[in-house]
Amino acid sequence: MTSTHIQAPSELATTSEIAAGVAQFLSPVVRDLEALVVNGKQAHWHVRGGSFVGVHETLDQVVEHAQDYADTAAERVVALGLPLDSRIQTVAAQSTLPTLPDGFQSWQDTCATVVGQIDAALVTVRAAVNGLDDIDLSSQDVAIEIERGLTKDRWFLQAHLAS
Repeated sequence: MTSTHIQAPSELATTSEIAAGVAQFLSPVVRDLEALVVNGKQAHWHVRGGSFVGVHETLDQVVEHAQDYADTAAERVVALGLPLDSRIQTVAAQSTLPTLPDGFQSWQDTCATVVGQIDAALVTVRAAVNGLDDIDLSSQDVAIEIERGLTKDRWFLQAHLAS
């Protein structure tokens, strides 16, 4: 004889409403971070001038961090049971980051431009921090950690511009 065990609903289970709320805030974060990855690499390849090495290497770190943050945020959405669209055409259409200039740029212009890219991403991340406060604290923790990291990367780039 086979016995059937019926498990009571868990208080830890995520509802579809929670998952949708998390996706509403973290999906734009993922798209902006993926745009920062692509734009950061573009800037990395095209920086020129006396501080080339320092800026070039710092941009490698910014890109690596942005990719890690995007992965963390995307995995949170997917872990809650929803798909995420960060295909290149979606990122290009929905990212809030300003357009990156093409061609070679001075190290000063590169730093200022990428700081502007990070600032735009931070607006999206901070909206997620605020919006997730009433939805899911674990997901808010993800956004908070991303905000901390982006703020540090911004500081490192901004320091190149200090007099």
